[in-house]
Amino acid sequence: IAALITMANRGPSYGLTREVQSKIDKKYDPELEERLVEWIVAQCGSGVGRPEPNKTGFQNWLKDGCVLCELINSLCGANKPIKTIKSSGMAFKQMEQISMFLRAAESYGVTKTDIFQTVDLFEGKDLAAVQRTLMSLGSVAVTKGDGNYKGDPSWFHKKAQENRREFSEEQLKEGQSVIGLQMGTNKGASQAGMTGYGRPRQIINNP
Repeated sequence: IAALITMANRGPSYGLTREVQSKIDKKYDPELEERLVEWIVAQCGSGVGRPEPNKTGFQNWLKDGCVLCELINSLCGANKPIKTIKSSGMAFKQMEQISMFLRAAESYGVTKTDIFQTVDLFEGKDLAAVQRTLMSLGSVAVTKGDGNYKGDPSWFHKKAQENRREFSEEQLKEGQSVIGLQMGTNKGASQAGMTGYGRPRQIINNP
């Protein structure tokens, strides 16, 4: 009971944010963590070390941005996007390196919606989002097939971008013609049965 009273005193936002955070935490996948660690070590070499096998260990391993920058560089062959990687104890330097990795990952082909925010990793806000970005990066690397990917190709799904694009264009054309027909038939039909403008509004506003 004391705990409940304390929670109530802190206001509803505290309970809500804690609930949201716990939902986010549940999406974090320890098995995925294991696969991603295996891939990063295979990709970058043993010099990047290994994290403690848990979420905090995974976060601490990637938090200064060095391992992430090594990872994206290793996928780009001779044309490395990040020229200087420095280990630093300063928070802003670490966050800067995470941001450099994120920009390079987007240029490499990871879609914007799959890119985590710097605070997701640095402050541990959403480590599941970090996993999603790394999974997407692995998928892009396997799909490119340019010889820079190291590790087991079955760890990631190939992205079927071209097929999806052709399919969606056809769907779009079909969709447009359907919408056109609906608009043509609805215009005449719907207005004939309309009552005064104020009435439908009142009905909508009073459930």
